[in-house]
Amino acid sequence: MAGEIEVEGDVYDVLDAMADLTLHDLSRPERLRLARKLAPMWLRHRQPPPALEYRPPGRLHSKARDRKAIAHHYDVSNRFYEWVLGPSMAYTCAVYPTQDATLEEAQAAKHELVAQKLGLAPGMRLLDVGCGWGGMVMHAAAEHGVKALGVTLSRNQAEWAQAEIERRGLGDLAEVRHLDYRDAPESEFDAISSIGLTEHIGKDQLPGYFASLHERLRPGGRLLNHCITQPRDPRGRPLDPFTPATCSRTASWSRSGTSSAS
Repeated sequence: MAGEIEVEGDVYDVLDAMADLTLHDLSRPERLRLARKLAPMWLRHRQPPPALEYRPPGRLHSKARDRKAIAHHYDVSNRFYEWVLGPSMAYTCAVYPTQDATLEEAQAAKHELVAQKLGLAPGMRLLDVGCGWGGMVMHAAAEHGVKALGVTLSRNQAEWAQAEIERRGLGDLAEVRHLDYRDAPESEFDAISSIGLTEHIGKDQLPGYFASLHERLRPGGRLLNHCITQPRDPRGRPLDPFTPATCSRTASWSRSGTSSAS
């Protein structure tokens, strides 16, 4: 992004060469030598933070501040995101069923994997929090006959998703509302999916986040939480300081707690 690296040839060849090397592969003396060599270069080329970095006012992760932060990022233009994301309009990682699968096929495979983990079946009720442009909501309704509700803090996303739901003729099963997940209906849902929302929650708010979703599940219902994490060793140190891992965890809940997970 800074324009200070030029690659001749295939950039993926460079990435493949780097993939097998981490700082953990180097001895401590080698790390020190590398640090002494690179530190002057880092100081000389260090990039200042963006001058126009957006910092909305208000208490961190209050409803009002979260709404402003999400609107700043997502409510720029649906046309822009159509150019970036393609027809699937999904902003989270995908699951490629084959090496030559398209992005749209990989996103559909991701949504189907979520559906299978949640055990979706006709007549069930699904709540998708942080639903984006409604991909999971529409997949659940169209492919599994589920009555699905999605909520998002982005007005643009909600308007686009609701229009697409009507265009596909799914209005009797699917709905997307411009709503904070904390204000979502508290009716008992058979399943709840959260795909890529956790990164917006904030570490201190995680207990309240999971408690809020738990309250919206019927006894024995399932919650799938898909998020970006960083694997750590027993001492809490990152196993890989560079690459986070994407994980999803599906839990079957009862009012007394978790009965199973996968």
